[in-house]
Amino acid sequence: MRVRDEGERLGAAELGAELGERATLVQFSSAFCAPCRATRRILGEVARLVPGVTHVEIDAEARLHLVRALGIVRTPTVLVLDADGRIVRRATGQPHKADVIAALGHVV
Repeated sequence: MRVRDEGERLGAAELGAELGERATLVQFSSAFCAPCRATRRILGEVARLVPGVTHVEIDAEARLHLVRALGIVRTPTVLVLDADGRIVRRATGQPHKADVIAALGHVV
């Protein structure tokens, strides 16, 4: 996962869900995206394993204004937010569980 959009913040209003106490994994998905289903499973597992971490999935087609504002060009795209909602990591494609945990290690 690489740093991008550093300092930009997202909150509950933009996400449609509350931020995690320590970090939030934000997944942009689309209906016919097979890697999105696997990403949902991986991020859900990580959120259950790491206390204070929340997983929020956003339908990219339904939230085009947010997709455009953040420059999301493919699904799945995963953003890692710190407790204040700042984007600290960004990745595209299906992540590996170990990579997600390592990215959270920089945040929590």
